[in-house]
Amino acid sequence: MKRIFFVRLTFLSLILFFVGACSTIKKKESDDNEHKTTELSRIMKSGKLKVVVDYNSTNYFIYRGRPMGFKYELLQHLAHDMGLKLEISVSNNLEETFNGLRTKRFDLVAKNLTITKARNELIDFTRPLEQTRQVLIQRRPKNWQSLTEKQLEDSLIRNQLDLAGKTIYVQKATAYYRRLQNLSEEIGAEINIIQDSIYGVEQLVGMVSNGEIDYTVCDENVAKVNQTYFPNLDIATPISFPQNIAWAVRRNSPEWLSYLNNWIINFKQTKEFAALYKKYFEVNRAHLRILDDYHSITGGKISPYDEMIKMMSKKYGIDWRLTAAVIYQESKFDTAAVSWAGAYGLMQVMPESADLFRIHDYEEPSKNVEVGVRLLKWLDDNFRKEVPDSLERIKFVLAAYNVGLGHVKDAQRLAAKYNKIPIVWTNNVDYFLLNKSAAKYYKDPVVKWGYCRGEEPYDYVNRVLNTYHHYVNLIETS
Repeated sequence: MKRIFFVRLTFLSLILFFVGACSTIKKKESDDNEHKTTELSRIMKSGKLKVVVDYNSTNYFIYRGRPMGFKYELLQHLAHDMGLKLEISVSNNLEETFNGLRTKRFDLVAKNLTITKARNELIDFTRPLEQTRQVLIQRRPKNWQSLTEKQLEDSLIRNQLDLAGKTIYVQKATAYYRRLQNLSEEIGAEINIIQDSIYGVEQLVGMVSNGEIDYTVCDENVAKVNQTYFPNLDIATPISFPQNIAWAVRRNSPEWLSYLNNWIINFKQTKEFAALYKKYFEVNRAHLRILDDYHSITGGKISPYDEMIKMMSKKYGIDWRLTAAVIYQESKFDTAAVSWAGAYGLMQVMPESADLFRIHDYEEPSKNVEVGVRLLKWLDDNFRKEVPDSLERIKFVLAAYNVGLGHVKDAQRLAAKYNKIPIVWTNNVDYFLLNKSAAKYYKDPVVKWGYCRGEEPYDYVNRVLNTYHHYVNLIETS
């Protein structure tokens, strides 16, 4: 009897072992399949395309208050085609960039990444978008315009062997540093490479032009644009072979990579791509843009009214970049702008708002901004207790600035009635404000302010926040 029991127990144990083993194998296969196939579906479900870019005068910058850039506009097309909201982050540090990709902080790296063997072990590259090579940035002599061509050539470094003993500044943790290290090995002599953790590529280019440093390195396509506004620079000495430029995704994301490759192939054949390339790499236009004070790369200004906006915003505890984003949406910085409803000036102030703060000459720009900033502050104070999260509260404040406090309060009451969260904007209060033109909602007993065309404030919040996000990315706090 004991033997029979032992045999049965052994048999049962074997069955459980094999079931467990099969379950483990299936789970591993399931995990592997999920890892390989769900990156694209994860991104689609999130509703956002999270991209990291580098900040320079061709890829991503602010010009006269408006976000622009070759990569930025490419990404807008991509996000639109995917039906996703574009969320851009800026990082000029490759270590931080690749770590953010690994941890899913970013879905895509849309930088001027050269395809290298070492990087292929960390990330998966898309099909190339373009080709470039790394070039030495050096300063022509002061009297270069009066020199003969031979004299000018003799004054410049043309042979990479002549870089021995030279000091070259590059942005920290970039491919330029590694290329110079390899070049130092190739020429059998020491190149003094200084990694700068403060200045970006184009700032270092400007420092060469100004005589602060003698040499730096950048991609040739970026160098060509910079040479148009720094004519004393020479960019004709290559330090690398032509290299493919591509975007990058996390390793083992074949579905997402395949989608991007197909999109790149198709979009590069469109008129839109050709127009974008011409827009950002045609010399004369790039030259005019960069010389403007209202370019984030050079002047760092958003508008002619920055100092006024900063002063008034600081006085009332508002981030001046948020105020500027509101002004950009309201008037595009036009002091004489007038709406059909009678709103006036930079911040489209209504007479009733000016009366609230006893300011009567609100047509004058500084007073107009004062009324607008004080209204933002008043609304922020009004929502502070019930919406304690400051980032969440901004959305309520912006909606109320556009459509009035009463309609936003109505949307909060509707959210509470229909078991949504009245202190959370996205997919909660915003839904009821958006749909407040429906009789079901504007005739509801909890509604006190009646009918409202909710599309306008709904879109307004998204647009201002989008502009504000770009300003935070690229414009200093003070």
